[in-house]
Amino acid sequence: MNFIQQLINGLSIGSVYALVALGYTMVYGIVKLINFAHGDIIMVGSYIVLFSMKSAGFPFWISILGAFTLCAILGVVIERVAYKPLRQAPRISALITAIGVSILIQNVFMLSFKPDPRPFPNVIDGNFGIGSINVSYTTALTIGISVLLMILLQLIVKKTKVGKAMRAVSEDEGAASLMGINVNRTISITFAIGSGLAAVGGALYSAAYPLVDPFMGAMFGLKAFVAAVIGGIGSIPGAILGGLIMGIAESMTKAYISSQLTDIIVFGILIVVLLVKPSGIMGKNVKEKV
Repeated sequence: MNFIQQLINGLSIGSVYALVALGYTMVYGIVKLINFAHGDIIMVGSYIVLFSMKSAGFPFWISILGAFTLCAILGVVIERVAYKPLRQAPRISALITAIGVSILIQNVFMLSFKPDPRPFPNVIDGNFGIGSINVSYTTALTIGISVLLMILLQLIVKKTKVGKAMRAVSEDEGAASLMGINVNRTISITFAIGSGLAAVGGALYSAAYPLVDPFMGAMFGLKAFVAAVIGGIGSIPGAILGGLIMGIAESMTKAYISSQLTDIIVFGILIVVLLVKPSGIMGKNVKEKV
């Protein structure tokens, strides 16, 4: 039964990794950019929910919607100000800019709110039983919200005009533009959705591990990026699969091996996957014309 308990815990944190990994994979699929500032959107979303609940007294549901909206706007602003001018520049320029934006966001929040961790308010108490297994309401809430958002994202990408535009731009930006698709708007929408999902992921993570600080997004964002790479960067189902693999691997390592070896095991999985399939589990090998 302990195995099932750890599996549920792994699915909980893995679903949060998957939400954040979706932002990485969507942006890379559209503009071929590794947005290293994405991890800090997690932190921003957590702070928004923290202050909404503690200072303004809003319930968790309203706070998380506010975090989604504000971080979506922030994502669009970052794309327009920092990345759009560099679309025709060498990719290394955009990569360095992304790292710079990440450091800027961290330091702005550190100067504004101090580096000390702040306690995150309790979202929901108690647990329920499934046979002899106890599941906390926080875990159930995390998995439920994550699955719902993943399904909604898949429906948006597969069934809506916006989703079709995203797929077209991802396939061939020039041809999509010739067909009348507004490429700039499509890229902005992609950043907005990805940043909003990261904000929700940050709030759910903080609900489970109730401490918030300006640097919390650094390692969490890196692990979510690793999840996207494991699943196949650019693949939405791959990001979800990679996130779940990461979460389950973390949970099982902590339970059966050692909590000190968690990061070693997780990054070891990345190395093994890339050695066997460099494009990731669900990624596609893309040949570039020279």
